[in-house]
Amino acid sequence: MSSEMSRRRFLRTSVTAAAGLTVVPSTVLGKSFGYTAPSDKLNIAAVGIGGMGHSNINAVKATENIVALCDVDWDYSKGVFDEFPKAKKYWDWRKMYDEMGKNIDAVIVATADHTHAIIASTAMAMGKHVYVQKPLTHTVYESRLLTKLAAKHKVATQMGNQGSSGAGVRQICDWIWAGEIGEVTRVDCATNRPIWPQGLNAPTQVDETPKTLNWELFTGPAELIPFNHIYHPWNWRGWWRYGTGALGDMACHVMHPIFKGLKLGYPTKAQGSSTLLLTDCAPTAQSVRLTFPARDNLAKVALPEVEVYWTDGGIKPLLPEGFPADKRLDIDGPVIFHGTKDTLICGCYGSNPWLLSGRKPDSPKTQREVTTSHEMDWVGACKESFENRRKLASDFSEAGPFNEMVVMGVLAVRLQGLNKELLWDGPNMQFTNISDTENFKITKSDNFSIHNGHPTFNRDEQDINAKAFAEELIKHNYRSGWKLPDMPQ
Repeated sequence: MSSEMSRRRFLRTSVTAAAGLTVVPSTVLGKSFGYTAPSDKLNIAAVGIGGMGHSNINAVKATENIVALCDVDWDYSKGVFDEFPKAKKYWDWRKMYDEMGKNIDAVIVATADHTHAIIASTAMAMGKHVYVQKPLTHTVYESRLLTKLAAKHKVATQMGNQGSSGAGVRQICDWIWAGEIGEVTRVDCATNRPIWPQGLNAPTQVDETPKTLNWELFTGPAELIPFNHIYHPWNWRGWWRYGTGALGDMACHVMHPIFKGLKLGYPTKAQGSSTLLLTDCAPTAQSVRLTFPARDNLAKVALPEVEVYWTDGGIKPLLPEGFPADKRLDIDGPVIFHGTKDTLICGCYGSNPWLLSGRKPDSPKTQREVTTSHEMDWVGACKESFENRRKLASDFSEAGPFNEMVVMGVLAVRLQGLNKELLWDGPNMQFTNISDTENFKITKSDNFSIHNGHPTFNRDEQDINAKAFAEELIKHNYRSGWKLPDMPQ
């Protein structure tokens, strides 16, 4: 290999080159022939390693180089740091990129939701492959940005909704596309989450920040507020600044078979409802209806307008007529496709699909089978040229538009005070029926009390401008010092 050929170019071309050889040693052929040459390994960095990031690292560590680890909480992440003593440790991913950028091929991002986009987009702009935990981003704009950056920079991408690589999702698509359940105009889905605190007033107490936690870096592009232990670790999911609540956490697992199987795009209508909605914290339970327009018909089935209904907080969909007494809906994420010929039911991740009629159709297989883990399938794609790269189960060309569907549900819930169905212009990322002058009330805190047997609701409410609030939810205004790459045209 000439001195001018970069290591990254070698990674892209080694598979193709090996295919053209005849009799060569296994050390030249590389890992697909049972041996992993050192030069055929990816140098992977990970940001956010104490939770799901650790699981993602474990999925790739056997064959790849873990060269850098970054986390804002060095106590929560200590075990992972100890497991990889040769990896360079960082608090700040920006410093890691500056110092290690030339030696990194790919990045795993498993931080809190609100920092996914800025970490991943910066990596992609540097030409790095990225694996990003679900939900892909915190906002619609961020999802659109990652979709376009992936296409521009031709990097391998994957969202961490691992069920998308599973056999269940492939089976669901095969049945729907073969016309086995007929036309679908309604889908019900749900989850038993949240399993972390939600529906809480924002804390007024300021806790001492642990010495092992960099709270400013955790906050990243969001508004910097005083630290409280209710936010971290893990419970950040229920707080709007950092997470997307139960819907954002689980819909990427639950709704993916719906988005893929029905070939959905942007919704045109959205409406949400919930238990008490607070400024800072996601509600304890919520429901959403998203309406999608008709799509182009397939060879064996039409794709008419469809309504997708979501509930969480443990509220399950109503059972369809004829539901067998010996069957149960999956509590983590049941899905019910109501078709004109049959009803298709599956669990979270698209698992264990079955038809209400009891039939087991033998439909043609339409998709590539994933025979390795979700993460390792991404690793394989990282080593392929753009022209010959496998289509991953949740690359950003699909995961980006899909994640827009998920966070649209969050928007519908947070804008429910307008008391109307919202009309959405997907291509332009804006609501068309919110005027410049519309205001609505939002509850900052709920101070419920009982006196002499009588309940009293003392809610601290404020009037806000609906259009400005919606625009901030669609595209966050990052605080000073934090900036996303520009949106590609």
